[in-house]
Amino acid sequence: MKLQRSIGLVGLTFVAISGMLGSGWLFAPQLVAENAGPAAVLSWLIGAVFMFLLAITFAEVSAMLPVAGGLARVPHFSHGNVVSAVMGWTAWIGYTLTAPIEVAAMLKYLAASVPWTHQPGSSSLNFLGSCLAMVFMALMVVINAWGVSFFSKINTGLTWIKIIVPTVIVIAFIYTRFDFSNFTTPEFSPFDLPGVLAGVSTGGVIFAFIGFRHAIDLAGETVKPHRNIPLALCFSILFCLLIYMGAQIAFIGALPTEEVSRGWKALSLDHDYGPFAALGTALGMLWIMSIIYAGAIIAPFGGGLVATGSDARLAMAMADNGQFPKIFSKLSPRSVPFNAMVLNWILGSAMLFIIGFEEMVTLNGASIVLSLVVGPIALYALRSQIPDRPRYFRVPAVTLVGNCAFIGATWTLYWSGWRVIEVLMVLIVVGLILFLILRRVSKDLRPLDLKQAVWMIPYLLALGLLSHFGNFGGGTGLIPFGWDLGIGAVFSVLSFTHAYHCRLPAHMAIKYIAEVEIGRDTTTLEPYPIERDE
Repeated sequence: MKLQRSIGLVGLTFVAISGMLGSGWLFAPQLVAENAGPAAVLSWLIGAVFMFLLAITFAEVSAMLPVAGGLARVPHFSHGNVVSAVMGWTAWIGYTLTAPIEVAAMLKYLAASVPWTHQPGSSSLNFLGSCLAMVFMALMVVINAWGVSFFSKINTGLTWIKIIVPTVIVIAFIYTRFDFSNFTTPEFSPFDLPGVLAGVSTGGVIFAFIGFRHAIDLAGETVKPHRNIPLALCFSILFCLLIYMGAQIAFIGALPTEEVSRGWKALSLDHDYGPFAALGTALGMLWIMSIIYAGAIIAPFGGGLVATGSDARLAMAMADNGQFPKIFSKLSPRSVPFNAMVLNWILGSAMLFIIGFEEMVTLNGASIVLSLVVGPIALYALRSQIPDRPRYFRVPAVTLVGNCAFIGATWTLYWSGWRVIEVLMVLIVVGLILFLILRRVSKDLRPLDLKQAVWMIPYLLALGLLSHFGNFGGGTGLIPFGWDLGIGAVFSVLSFTHAYHCRLPAHMAIKYIAEVEIGRDTTTLEPYPIERDE
């Protein structure tokens, strides 16, 4: 049984939008403004540019090789099983934690209606609250298990609401109060470039945009993938940029004079539903509270729903790679990886009882960001490994774009901070150990692609040292700002070149691709059949 290609352009675009447009828009405008002041709009623009560069590298590869679980598959095709094990494992951890995080956030917003779900005087879930979260996560599994077509329809409906709610709120705040002087008090960029970049990382800009990855993981179930994957990735990022920048501009313009006069670091807009709710109350816009409340509930549920589906495809791909037991690669009668969904539900449920919300968020961010660096590397490597494979979407100036995207990914990791990088390194070691244990238990005799993974050692060491001595998230600050970005760019270019030379031989890349394209004559690497428009 095979995955069914039934997600069209609108469905795939809405999958990516739903992954990017979570409840973060309720809180991120204040967090970014605290770091960057009015120049927060530049933080969103910079973050979108970096994510767009990464997205188009995945767009070429996923349109050419539209398979499920792309973040585990793409590095497997270009660099073999060790690299794909590291990247797939870190992505899987982040994906598995997404649904618990979103459900915990949703229950936090519902706390007034169901106070028995939280510990007294705390925002942490109690035992009953964690059990209720498990029920919501199980509902997400059921919706996904009903089939990808049904999931796509439900997600599209939820995403329309997620689009309409922030749009209405942005328009309402701009109409009610918009003070242009807030953008020049005391100046447009009070914290200069370091503040703008801190807004990109700690303000949550990057983590808002990395939701585009869900479109990559559902590539194996997309109709006309040669067209729909690139368009969905580009449309979704540009659309979400408009929403987020609109929310940021409306927030800054609506701030009361007394809030701005206290300084951007001292903003105090405390409300369970975020700064927009606090502003709405202060401005007498009580009618808007019900809209904000609806957005605060629907947005995290939609985000968790998409993550549940993507996570299952990723686990399925890793099982096919030999990095998970084969049982998790099996499809249900409705052509979905149900066993993988159950696995992810069990682990996600356990996390609700084992670690706290903030720890889950930290692990989520640390694990997903690294998995994105494989896009530009695989793009460049596959240009040499399978040069004759038809490419329906080609990235122009691939050397330049690939290097720029890789630099952007490295800077993004660096801006996440030393505390996040520490967690990331531990996750990688744990993942490799589990991978080797599974190989021994399953008596997997396939050779390890160690030579193809050599580039990761100096890259991760350099990233760790830069983060430790850098200026973000617990770094010592020994390396002056500006120099740290230059150093990051230099070792990124060197690592990118090294990774290219470590790629699999062409015949091995062809072999790994052929193993995935089951049921077709893959010896000549003919492209997936193109469905012609009527």
